[in-house]
Amino acid sequence: MVQMSRRQFLRVTGATIAGSSLAMLGFAPGQALAEVRQYKLSRTTETRNTCPYCSVGCGVLLYGLGDGAKNAVSSIIHVEGDADHPVNRGTLCPKGASLIDFIHSPNRLKVPEYRAPGGTEWQPISWDVALDKIARLMKDDRDANLIEKNADGKTVNRWLSTGMLAASAGSNEVGYLTHKTVRSMGMLTFDNQARV
Repeated sequence: MVQMSRRQFLRVTGATIAGSSLAMLGFAPGQALAEVRQYKLSRTTETRNTCPYCSVGCGVLLYGLGDGAKNAVSSIIHVEGDADHPVNRGTLCPKGASLIDFIHSPNRLKVPEYRAPGGTEWQPISWDVALDKIARLMKDDRDANLIEKNADGKTVNRWLSTGMLAASAGSNEVGYLTHKTVRSMGMLTFDNQARV
């Protein structure tokens, strides 16, 4: 048997009590902390998305509660970086980390708005009306400004009075389809915000 003085016994006993108390308070190794976080998000729906702020295109994970029914309105409760995303590997800048404030901002537009020429007030309109209005304005401008032949008489079909800017939040496929659509209409002024 190990010989222990009274002072040594009190030190060992005190250290044991302190260690077990810290473990009971939550300062345990990684497994207990991971379980606490899992419990917070266990009832949520995880959705992958792209941060809308800049042209880097970082991946984010959005966690939402609710199913859209009357008694459970869907709401995003947590945002974090996507560790599986090749651009940011789970990290977010300060703007991306505060994305939940952007989502829940009372000033955030959720529907298209229209201000009549000479008007001072913006009026909410439906997406169908907004897309029809944009398509009509684009067609009218193209019909009025299309250059079918150049000075040499060669067919060029150029539309120089309108341009297009593609967003950084879109995928490569969306950018490709946007580029093909814009070029098929004869539009030459086209740029993509993404610089990656």
